[in-house]
Amino acid sequence: MRFWIGARGVDLGGEARGIMAATAGDADSPLASGPLALAGDAVAAPSPSWLAPHPALDVVYAALEGQGRVAAFRRTGEATLTPLGSPVEAGEAVCHVAVAPDGSHLVAACWGDGKVVHIALDGAGRLGTRTEAAAASDPYDIARPAGSGVADLVDGQDGVADLRELVDRGVDASQLAALLAGSTSPSSSGIRPDADLNDILAMLGQSRDPFDDPAVRDIVRSGASAPEPPLAGAMTLGGAAANEQDEPRVTRAHCSLHLPGGRLVTTDLGFDLVRFWRASPRGLALDHEVALPLGVGPRHLLLHPSGHLYVVTEYSSEVFVLREGPDGRWSLRSGIAASPASQPGDTAAEIARSRDGVFLYTGLRGSDTIAVLRVRGEGDSLEHVALAESGIRTPRHHAVVRDTILVAGQGSHEVASLGIDERTGVPGPVRHRLAVPTPQHILPVR
Repeated sequence: MRFWIGARGVDLGGEARGIMAATAGDADSPLASGPLALAGDAVAAPSPSWLAPHPALDVVYAALEGQGRVAAFRRTGEATLTPLGSPVEAGEAVCHVAVAPDGSHLVAACWGDGKVVHIALDGAGRLGTRTEAAAASDPYDIARPAGSGVADLVDGQDGVADLRELVDRGVDASQLAALLAGSTSPSSSGIRPDADLNDILAMLGQSRDPFDDPAVRDIVRSGASAPEPPLAGAMTLGGAAANEQDEPRVTRAHCSLHLPGGRLVTTDLGFDLVRFWRASPRGLALDHEVALPLGVGPRHLLLHPSGHLYVVTEYSSEVFVLREGPDGRWSLRSGIAASPASQPGDTAAEIARSRDGVFLYTGLRGSDTIAVLRVRGEGDSLEHVALAESGIRTPRHHAVVRDTILVAGQGSHEVASLGIDERTGVPGPVRHRLAVPTPQHILPVR
């Protein structure tokens, strides 16, 4: 199999000269289990940290992170690319690009300034008009009107932050349920104002114990009621994220994913938002947003064949499950730590699935591991399977190709190939290694 490697260049402290071309085993095979080989530099480019293919053309797009621009490259040979037109400005530290299924546009996400940018594409795949989407607002901003967030609600109840006691005090249950589910509108929660605790829990996912549900566990906590300490990034009784108490919250767009029906979803890592949009030739129109627990840091997205959306969080190293309702609005359904054996200081990077959709794989930087989850039921529930060694340092990105995981080791300057036991879903030891400078992204070639 052939694949492109996006990497960090000298402008971001790396060593790569551009996009690299490589193979895993037979170049023309759909399998990636064979020895890794570097074909060389496909094209010179400054820090092409994320790559995305055109759905129909031999064109690859790159986020030039250090320059804050997006560039297009046309394939000219088995292992070569050439620039297609001029790069287009995106925003500070653009870190992700995704191309629409019909090839009409791409969307760039910018970590540095939080911009989400729609860029039109012509029939040849060239970059065209750039349009900025609506900026994000922090759903946990204490400057908002009273009663518009969990911190405001807790403050208004004399600092009480226990779900049971808030319900017993007669707090409007529809408002509380909407906040717990990450909705910005109490009226959309489907819970009547005089609902009891069981009604709220049923809406949140029918947890037997309130603290089994991540929406409850991570947003509303009480030392007397919670059976375990708050996870990293969980909301403290003071209303601040454990890892951000002394730092201002800033918008940081990080990822985009096109959904069926012309819609798009993006993450804002800085504001803990999953944002849903409608795309048109004129740009992106915001449809609605889902707020995740304070401080978790939503990073990347995966749409499962079941229709559920999985969100991996960088700061808390969790995977949250979102589901679309009959009205087209998405809501938080459940969540789980990527692994109970993850280490303090771990930050999650990428999430990918097995070919059959039974297993999910999350890369954890710090412990340098791959966390394996099993998808249960209709896709709305996840369970832990294993925590496997990635075999490299700083697993920035990984791609699952049938029975193989290719892992980009940014810190160890290599790509590693790990075999997967397709019965258990667990990755084995490293099969092959390939020395490459500061790899950031792996893109299989069609």
